[in-house]
Amino acid sequence: MASREMQTEVEVLARRSPGLGAETSGEQTGFAGWCARLTARAGFQHAVIGLIVFAGLLVGAETHRPWMEAYGPIFHALDRVVLALFVAELAIRIAAYGRWPWKFFLDPWNCFDAVIVGVCLLPGHTEFAAVLRLVRVLRVLRLVTAVPRLQLLVLALIKSVPSMSYVAILLSLLFYVYAVGGVALFGEGDPESFGSLPRAALTLFQVVTMEGWNEFLFAQFDEYPSRLVPVVYFVSFILIGTMIILNLFIGVIVNGMDEARQDIAEEERARHIQKTGRTAPSDDVAALRAQLAKLQDGLGSLERRLREKR
Repeated sequence: MASREMQTEVEVLARRSPGLGAETSGEQTGFAGWCARLTARAGFQHAVIGLIVFAGLLVGAETHRPWMEAYGPIFHALDRVVLALFVAELAIRIAAYGRWPWKFFLDPWNCFDAVIVGVCLLPGHTEFAAVLRLVRVLRVLRLVTAVPRLQLLVLALIKSVPSMSYVAILLSLLFYVYAVGGVALFGEGDPESFGSLPRAALTLFQVVTMEGWNEFLFAQFDEYPSRLVPVVYFVSFILIGTMIILNLFIGVIVNGMDEARQDIAEEERARHIQKTGRTAPSDDVAALRAQLAKLQDGLGSLERRLREKR
């Protein structure tokens, strides 16, 4: 039943946008079909990853002045070859879409690759030549688009930004409260660390990184009459700031990773439907499991209601 519904959706999409899914499938013939089959091969993907790594190493080697003085022309020639290969790889991926080349730019990752290659093609003899040469190191970031696992991590971070903002607000409130308390408690005895609100906030930032926090604590022992107050102040801030807040950040990222994994699975399922016109067996099994889970929840709630009536 689920397979029939998916097939109906594909037919509706095909009527709305003729040729949807055919531009990257193996059913194409001619040059576009050859490009589509080439880009789908694992060897092509491995070659692209190797080219990206080599480009990153080449940019790093060019920062070594003795090597540049001795082998500068060779490095420049290799850089032109790498750039030409990047352009050829991008052209093959665009050509794989056949009569719909603009659909290549519907994917944000493809736009990211195109922007990086386009910036590297800018002339290097302008007044921004030094900046443009530095931009070449961005080619290493293409590993994100070439390795699916890295895409998952990036998507997880992007999806975690809205939730992270609330955690950041909570952390800012914590810093503000403890900074005001630190100025009131230790401002007179230790003006270098707690003499003002900005200095206290900077000190607390160093404390929350667990870098030399015991030095700040011991410094208050000599200035403050009671040792219990600085101990409670610093230990409570470390426990709340480091243990709780950072764990919230980790939880938000893990949640974002789960959402990103679901989105990637949905995209893969959509690509499979576009190519074959039907769902994969694993998708049918997942749909049945979801329906069974809903039925179990419904039965559980029904049993609870019956028990309450009795």
